Order: sequence, then structure tokens, then C-alpha cells
Amino acid sequence: MQAGHLSRRSFLAAAASTSCLMTSRSLQAAPDFGGFTVGVQSYTFRNFDLEGMLKRTKQLGLKHAEFFSKHIPTDATPEKLTAILKLCKEYEVTPIGFGVSGFSKNHDANRKLFEFGKAIGANYLSADPSMDSFDSLDKLCEEYKIAIAIHPHGPVGKGRHQWWSAEVILKAVKDHHKLIGTCLDTGHLLRMEQLGEKLDPAEQIKLMGDRNFALHLKDYDNKKREDVPFGDPAGQLDVQAVLKALKCAKFTGHIAIEYEANPDDPAPDVKKCVTYLKNAAEKLC
Repeated sequence: MQAGHLSRRSFLAAAASTSCLMTSRSLQAAPDFGGFTVGVQSYTFRNFDLEGMLKRTKQLGLKHAEFFSKHIPTDATPEKLTAILKLCKEYEVTPIGFGVSGFSKNHDANRKLFEFGKAIGANYLSADPSMDSFDSLDKLCEEYKIAIAIHPHGPVGKGRHQWWSAEVILKAVKDHHKLIGTCLDTGHLLRMEQLGEKLDPAEQIKLMGDRNFALHLKDYDNKKREDVPFGDPAGQLDVQAVLKALKCAKFTGHIAIEYEANPDDPAPDVKKCVTYLKNAAEKLC
């Protein structure tokens, strides 16, 4: 994903004009989620426009989102970005992250994405960086105080994604800026079983420790090869174990519920996920 043609000055202008609309990078821990900040990955509602996505997110009682490019384009003009953030405010859904974005050794292209992140008030950018990008990302994380949260994609084609596990990610980032870590995806971690790698999402979270900046929370049926709601008998995810691992890691980031099945009408299944997550959080206390 590229950041488009917005200049640094344009992004700063957009950020200034929207400062009264959004409190930059503010997290609101929800008491009904055990103190965790819970939202949605907007890709869940990829078959809807921005307002359709925001409407459904609000109906679910969620107040945060990690957005993807259909809902907040990285090449939006400052005027368009102002309108987008105004609509988010009207629906009481705060952009808290963005992605998944590619990063390379091209420092100028990387900077544009950080400028975009700053303009929308993002705490983190979920990311798929190349191995030669880290020198650039070290500098940008320090400058912008925005985290790079590397996102594993599990099986890809006949092989596996370069960032397929916490072990692989940690080895690559351990000597880099402390704001470079993960946005683990529990569904993609579970999918690795298709390649003979049985990963425990809770243990993967524990391994990353304070380098967990966000989480895509989903359950997965490896037989049907599709997402299922939390608690579904065909699923594998131990939601309570994941929450315990996050508590152990002193996680203060964003839990983004993501659901890739039933894209034309995912809300009923996501509602089941929200209810299940609340119940699991209650048992944790």
C-alpha cells in the first residue's frame, strides 16, 4: 500500500484542521471489556462504505476502529480527510490504528504513511514491513511516537507469510526501536496448523510481551477454512486464555475484532463475538 501523493504540509494541515474533531491517539478502556480497549478492524465491513461501516460499528457498541484503506484512503485530500473524521466523530468511532500497510527502505514513502497516521490520530500502524525497512522505521517511530505493529498473515499461497509467528517477528525487531512490535492476528496464527505449525495465540502474546501494540481477534475453523464467531464449536480460540496473556503482558493497546466470513452481513456474527468477549472479560476479573 502506498501513501499516495499527499505532501507533508497537506497532512499537517489536515491534522491541524481536525484537532477539534479527534483527540489524537486517545484510548478509552471499556469497563464491560474488563478494562481492555476493544474495537473493530474495518475490513470486517469491507462490503460497505464508510458510513455503513461506522453505523454498524456503533450498533455493536464499539467506539474504536483500526481502519483499512477503503474506509480511510491514504491518498485522501485534506478536505476529504476532515470530512471523514467528522463523520467518525458523529458516529462516536475513533480511528486508533490503520493497516495493514507495507513498508520498505523508501524513507520518504514510509514518512507519508506516518504523516497519514498522525493526521487521523493513530496510535499504531499495523504493518507488513520488508526486512530492509527497519532503519527507516526506527527513525520514524522515534519522531512520530507511532508504533509499527507487524501483522502475521499465516499461510500465503503454497507457503507461509514472512512474518508468520511471534518468534520470527521478535527475532527481527528485538534490537530495534521499542515501538516496533506486533499486531498479532489470532486467526492467522491458528491457520498455520494447515502447514503443520500449531501455534498457541496466548503463548505468542506472552512471547511478545511489551511489544504487543494491537491484536486482531478472530477465531477460525481450519476444516471449512473460514472465520467463526467466538465460542463456536468448530473454532479453536481460547478467548479467555488470550485475555489472560494480554493481562500478563500489561497490554494497553487495541483489541480489534475482525471477522472475514459473511462479508455481506457480518454484523450478527460480530455481535456474538462482542457478547462472548464481554463474558470472557467478566470471568477474568
